[in-house]
Amino acid sequence: MEKLQIKVKKLKNDAKIPTYGSEFAAGADVYACLEESVVIKPYETKFIPTGLSFEFPAGVACLLYARSGLSCKQGLAPANKVGVIDADYRGEVMVALHNHSEEVRTVQNGDRVAQVVFTPYYAGVFEEVCQLEDSARGAGGFGSTGKA
Repeated sequence: MEKLQIKVKKLKNDAKIPTYGSEFAAGADVYACLEESVVIKPYETKFIPTGLSFEFPAGVACLLYARSGLSCKQGLAPANKVGVIDADYRGEVMVALHNHSEEVRTVQNGDRVAQVVFTPYYAGVFEEVCQLEDSARGAGGFGSTGKA
């Protein structure tokens, strides 16, 4: 498994460095860094600070995903589904946590609120054309490949 050097700056003394839950985990847990608990009402979104900022190489994106236990058991997941942190961003990593449940949820300091995955990406070079090459699928979408 390839390793990538990620520089992490603590913006608050009690911020926690991300941790991996197992040897082969793809995502590292990120933690809430709060001075006081945050209450999230049903169908409400609140920004949860992590107290951290990152520096990582160009050509890599930091993707912020839901934690499966938190989203499935408590209904808390990033509002934007997947947060994208660009390599040139140096501000605090924030999690826009949305409550999909019908119950009030409370986030405490030190709670695991999301996970980060670092991945290479390609920047597209967009070329306008008059026609695209044909393919077997064509313009079929949204379930078109599952037809019997």
